[in-house]
Amino acid sequence: MPNGGKYERTMSQDRGEKTGDRDNRNVPKRRIRSFVRRAGRMTIAQRRALKLYWPAYGLDYEPSPLDFDHIFKRSADRILEIGFGNGELLIATATANPQTDFVGIEVHEPGVGHCLLRLHEQSLTNVRIICHDAIDVLNQQIPDQALHGVNLFFPDPWPKKRQHKRRIVQSDFVSVLERKIEVGGFFHTATDWREYAEHIDETVCANPAFRVTETETSKRPETKFELRGKRLGHEIRDQIFERI
Repeated sequence: MPNGGKYERTMSQDRGEKTGDRDNRNVPKRRIRSFVRRAGRMTIAQRRALKLYWPAYGLDYEPSPLDFDHIFKRSADRILEIGFGNGELLIATATANPQTDFVGIEVHEPGVGHCLLRLHEQSLTNVRIICHDAIDVLNQQIPDQALHGVNLFFPDPWPKKRQHKRRIVQSDFVSVLERKIEVGGFFHTATDWREYAEHIDETVCANPAFRVTETETSKRPETKFELRGKRLGHEIRDQIFERI
């Protein structure tokens, strides 16, 4: 089952600052996370789903490569969705594309529980989920060239300037995607923050392994974050980058 309850260190601890009279400058710095674990309310049904359905659909985090052909019992294109929320879009996309295998990553257990319920109800066989930090999963569990695509829909924009370092889309992240996405594959992002969309475009296109193929276009069902953004008058921007 997913490893819940282990909350992130504070930002001051992450920076290795002094604690009392002890100087921690020689302690290796922990990676800045792009998310904060929140102790959201979990329903009885979600908790039950984590117990009953995780063995069928869940992949435990281990620092070793996954064998997708063995896991899905076939060879197919694989698409990874980072931060699937409650899984509604992941499930809708997987239902519409039974020929493709999907792997979803989410750190918040209530959303994982909700997704497990829906997967069980629909008896989908082409979805697996991981409850762990996506950066660790990409670096340790996803084999190189194993993905046809990566979806990143409405990540936390961390809008304040001092928070920009916490955004998941950074040059190091794009370099990891370069290794994990096969040539001819794609990286699809969506955000309702114009400045973040510009940051994504600049950061991804700085890597010569990617080029923009589509913008301002949506090839996916709407998410609750998207609908909320539209109600607030935000412009929704999808960007698809081809791995060349």
